[in-house]
Amino acid sequence: MARRIPVVPMSLRRYLQLDVFADRPGAGNPLAVVLDCDGLGDAAMQAIARWNNRPETTFVFPPTRPGAGYRVRMFSPAQEVPFAGHPSVGTAHAVLDAGMAGVVDGHVWQEGLAGVLPLAVTGDGADRAIAVRAPSARVVAVGERGAPTLAAPLRPFAPGRLPPALMDGGRRWWVAEVADEDALRRAEPDWEAIAHLAEGTGSMGLCAFARADPGQDYDLVVRALVGAGKRFEDAASGAANATLAAWLQHNRAVPGRDGAYTVSQGREVGFDARLQLRIDADGEVWSGGKVCPVVRGHIDW
Repeated sequence: MARRIPVVPMSLRRYLQLDVFADRPGAGNPLAVVLDCDGLGDAAMQAIARWNNRPETTFVFPPTRPGAGYRVRMFSPAQEVPFAGHPSVGTAHAVLDAGMAGVVDGHVWQEGLAGVLPLAVTGDGADRAIAVRAPSARVVAVGERGAPTLAAPLRPFAPGRLPPALMDGGRRWWVAEVADEDALRRAEPDWEAIAHLAEGTGSMGLCAFARADPGQDYDLVVRALVGAGKRFEDAASGAANATLAAWLQHNRAVPGRDGAYTVSQGREVGFDARLQLRIDADGEVWSGGKVCPVVRGHIDW
């Protein structure tokens, strides 16, 4: 009897779920990645992202622009996203593991709606760390804590040294320093006020931060409170942290050493992420960390 060769459905695509900015499962920000995406249309990608119900799902295609190693599209459960930090870092990890792109001079190049962006790659295997060069961020406005739009959302947070500011790094965030780590971690956000702030200023919401207590393995604590659309606290946001880094650089207030520092984020919502931020000699902000694969398989769509 002739041996039967199994037929692989054309709709079967490689699929991963990753924990980004984490060295172990459950600590970082979840991401779903679909490889082999030729033939998938916009409606199908949005439906898959909605079904996954992860903060973002990314879809990998062959590149179309010179110098890029691959092309990615990013979707939240509700809409396509032009750029985000943790999907960029996680997708680069998945693409490298799958052999779909290579590292050239310490970088892999990602094509997306934000253009062709480099991601720096250091180490290998479990020690691999990936950082994306974030789009340049600018100061839109410097606020006052007592201003009508800021008084309510900032009331739970004891003020730190720097004033609050509205920053634009592709997405807009209000950034606000808090007096110390304990005050930031204990604060109970006023979600109605944060949503009103986001809607009234065209921003994602509030990125509150504080200097770490002495003796920690991180330099800064961050809470990214999203008030635009679905209200939630982000477990680990590369884009919010990159925008904050630009504000710290603007004020010559970058912690750590030589422009590099570590962020703790997510404990308040059951995670424990570590993000590595670096500001290079040209003033560019790099946001990254480790990636932990959790699920490997296929999706049949």
